[in-house]
Amino acid sequence: MSVVRIPTNFNIDLEFEIPEFYRRMLAWALDVVLLFFYFKIAAAIYQGIRPGEDAWAIKWLFWLPVFIYHPVCEITMNGQSLGKKIMGLQVVNENGGRPSVSQFLIRWLIRTGDITVVNIILLSVLAFMSRELLAILIGSVLLLATDVVLVMSTKTGQRLGDILAKTILIRTSAKGSIEDTVFVAVADDYVPQFPEIMKLSDRDINAIKRILESSKRRGDAAMAHAAADKIKSYLKISTSLTAFEFLEVLLKDYNYLSTK
Repeated sequence: MSVVRIPTNFNIDLEFEIPEFYRRMLAWALDVVLLFFYFKIAAAIYQGIRPGEDAWAIKWLFWLPVFIYHPVCEITMNGQSLGKKIMGLQVVNENGGRPSVSQFLIRWLIRTGDITVVNIILLSVLAFMSRELLAILIGSVLLLATDVVLVMSTKTGQRLGDILAKTILIRTSAKGSIEDTVFVAVADDYVPQFPEIMKLSDRDINAIKRILESSKRRGDAAMAHAAADKIKSYLKISTSLTAFEFLEVLLKDYNYLSTK
């Protein structure tokens, strides 16, 4: 299994495991099976109500969940579809944080495997091969082959959609799930200790959370100390808190202050 190192602004590289190809394929297959069963159920319901041949709006309404399944799941489930969640995979941006909505949409628009499957289904349902459908199928297969080559040959395992969206598919840790947000629950009467935290960028906040999680997971106090010292020096903060306590307080302060 390959590992990708992502540098942070605190001179610390975060390591993420790139999933094996078979694991990606299983996650994709699970999503396809789920969508297939939805398609069968939706088709049965559509036939039952018999809206007529010209009811194109109703047809698109039934098809819509198939097309928007991936972006909706990934946006609302922290970079995971149901298949990815089962297989322990997650989409992050190239900085190791949560991708933006536009990044999720870009990687969705450049999907190829799903397009190929849909085309094959259409051909089997229509039971004929027109030149147009054949051209679409050939193009989809070529794009799918491109994705397979990119995933298997690049260190980061990025397909074309990931490269353009600047996202990476990683394995979530078996020892603790990776959260893509910097959310930390704080009480309404919480009093922030270090308001200077708001001087840091979103990327810095994401890096702090990743470093804290990684150092706790590995029991690596040196990593936490290095990050804490860099932050204290930059923000001109003096405190007797341990490195772990300091980083945790910073995240709580950010969550409280960013909502006020």
